[in-house]
Amino acid sequence: MQNSFLDLSSVFSFIPEQEILKLKPEALEAQRTLYEGTGAGNNFLGWIRLPSRTTEQHFAEIEEAVSKVKNNSEFVVLVGIGGSYLGARALYEALTGSFISADTRGGLPQMVFAGHHISEDYMVELCRVLDHHTYSVVVISKSGTTTEPAIAFRILKEHLEKKVGEKEAAERILVVTDAHRGALRQLADERGYRSFVIPDDVGGRFSVLTPVGLVPLAACGIDIRQLVAGSREMEQACDPSVPFEENPAALYAAARNALYRSGKKIEILVNYHPRLHYFSEWWKQLFGESEGKQGKGIYPASVDNSTDLHSLGQYIQDGERILFETVISIAEPTHRMTIPEEPADLDQINYLARRRIDHVNKMAELGTAMAHVEGGVPNIRLIIPALDASSLGRLLYFFENACGISGYMMDINPFNQPGVEAYKRNMFALLEKPGFEEETRKIKTRL
Repeated sequence: MQNSFLDLSSVFSFIPEQEILKLKPEALEAQRTLYEGTGAGNNFLGWIRLPSRTTEQHFAEIEEAVSKVKNNSEFVVLVGIGGSYLGARALYEALTGSFISADTRGGLPQMVFAGHHISEDYMVELCRVLDHHTYSVVVISKSGTTTEPAIAFRILKEHLEKKVGEKEAAERILVVTDAHRGALRQLADERGYRSFVIPDDVGGRFSVLTPVGLVPLAACGIDIRQLVAGSREMEQACDPSVPFEENPAALYAAARNALYRSGKKIEILVNYHPRLHYFSEWWKQLFGESEGKQGKGIYPASVDNSTDLHSLGQYIQDGERILFETVISIAEPTHRMTIPEEPADLDQINYLARRRIDHVNKMAELGTAMAHVEGGVPNIRLIIPALDASSLGRLLYFFENACGISGYMMDINPFNQPGVEAYKRNMFALLEKPGFEEETRKIKTRL
């Protein structure tokens, strides 16, 4: 029940291998439900075969559309929230390095973000930066009326039109939205913005391999072909034709459900590379929105080690035993650097001299896993060869596929998010939005 990508060996001292194998029929039934489209949310399964259905024509259309943006902008402002921006941000930050600028990226645009919160200070500060630089906008919204991105896009559209004129601004705005409906579709048609379609059968948190993710990433020079090629490889590895014992998504779904049923209610995604911080944010939305409903679900959390070993590490080691960890392990970092020798050795680390920094990082990762397992925290390990587009494409698709199987094993609909609407009703009522008069009246009686 192991392969070169998924290592469950540290789970077996908590959940014997035979206990996980007992969930095989249940996991395979959940997998059948997913692939045959017979479960709840079956109108949002377009992502399952998406990598293999992405053609050269799709790549060519995207690359042609973003060519002016890519070659004539210092910044690309991605306007979106949730699944409309997290996947692209996760990949961009993982693939471009920790210190990003036009200089370090050979003149390629730097991606910045708007519409992912409602901070007045942030928007003022962003516009002040954009006053002094060339930029383009990629706005992503199915409806065009989601509050956070709608506010940001209205401000940025006005700012860009004042800066370069309406005609030039129209060539610097790319839209990803519904094919036929919605405010953003109407605006794109009226203004002549180049647009791409969010597929009706792909929900936001599963949409990173659609134009939602591919358009802004291509605009900033990310190799979207390699990204999709990696996801295509994992699509094949997760196919129902692959035996359960060799199928990484089915095995992971079974293992995490076995841990959940044993009382492990929190899953912590662990990385040892700071460039993966936003990958964890994408992962938290994927599993949080998919599984957190009907009083069920594993709570998704994350840590960036070794940084967080000096803060949250204490709780993970000695706190309540309701946790398990899934560790993303990178076989080889992007760069190489060794630790120099210092004659005085005042900092007492000469024993590390002439060793690679990554070797120390790997020993921190191994030592932490050993300590946590001994302390009662099961560890699942995912091994990818490098922080490159192909490896991350594989990782993205793996998590999406496993999430669908895992959700059906919990007997919930993994593809809706009814709880997201609760705050919106209250916010709209408090803002006295037209159509919410009754909710406004009720809230005012409570305040």
